[in-house]
Amino acid sequence: MASSVAFSHDFAFDPAYGYDAPDALLGIPAPPAPDGFDAFWQDRCARARAVDTRPVLGPVEEERDGVRIHGVTYTSVGGVRLGGWLALPAEGPVRYGFVVGHGYGGRQEPGRDLPAPLPGAAVILPCVRGMGERGRVDSIPDLAAEHVLHGIGSRDTYVIGDCAADLWCAASALTALVPELAEADLPGGPRLGYLGESFGGGLGALALPWDDRFGAAQLTVPTFGNHPLRLTLPCAGSGEAVRAHHREHPEVVNVLGYFDAAAAATRLTLPTLVAAALFDPSVPPPGQFAVHNALAGERELQVLTAGHFAYRGMVAEAAELDANRTRFFGERLTAVG
Repeated sequence: MASSVAFSHDFAFDPAYGYDAPDALLGIPAPPAPDGFDAFWQDRCARARAVDTRPVLGPVEEERDGVRIHGVTYTSVGGVRLGGWLALPAEGPVRYGFVVGHGYGGRQEPGRDLPAPLPGAAVILPCVRGMGERGRVDSIPDLAAEHVLHGIGSRDTYVIGDCAADLWCAASALTALVPELAEADLPGGPRLGYLGESFGGGLGALALPWDDRFGAAQLTVPTFGNHPLRLTLPCAGSGEAVRAHHREHPEVVNVLGYFDAAAAATRLTLPTLVAAALFDPSVPPPGQFAVHNALAGERELQVLTAGHFAYRGMVAEAAELDANRTRFFGERLTAVG
């Protein structure tokens, strides 16, 4: 099928969805939040912040790029024990802290999320429940198309809410393990940074409005933006499983409204850098741009040619985004001490 963005592909739909420039995408709004949206998320965040995460730092598993990478485990809501990695500076003091969310499918290794945007950063890379070997939970499927439907019958049981809580608990584990960052819990203390791509980008939009420990964020090709629109758009990602479920259970829209990243972005006031793609078969670009457009605070946009798709020029665009990330966080986060 021909695409409005000039890529040859074998998808049975247009991964640009008829848009060939940012202008029209920048007009896509967020849907209204359902009644009780703020109270629902504030309560979930408060309960997650009250968890004794009991983090355990494992031995060094790798050293590269000026950091030592340890395994880490911590407790999240419901007593679920999760794992991931914690990267600490190989030399010198900790000056910044970051939580890094992963894409759908989980994280099998730290990957290119290290080194951190800023030198001297302590970085926790959690595996949220159900995703990856270190996030495995027996009762939760680890395939994205099944994971995204787990507990979807109720806002209180939907796994996406617990995954957001896993990020809040990861921040608690980070500040517990790295005392230099403890002031992130205090008014006026140095704030943490957040990075999330795809699934991690959507989770970040859902989680960040309610947690004052964070000072700036980057959301790359974020998912879960504008569910009413996403339900009309075919895709190759987890959203297609939600679309199929919706056809059989149209009432699920009442649950999805509480997990709309664009609706949450209308409450997100911290400075946020969004990298949104014009062509993306897995996360429809209109949903990505809806998240950016809805942001309530300072925002910055880098338009990517494509997401979840290999293309000529992607290495150069990734390098540009890395440079923008370093500048963005360097201008907005205050160093410890």
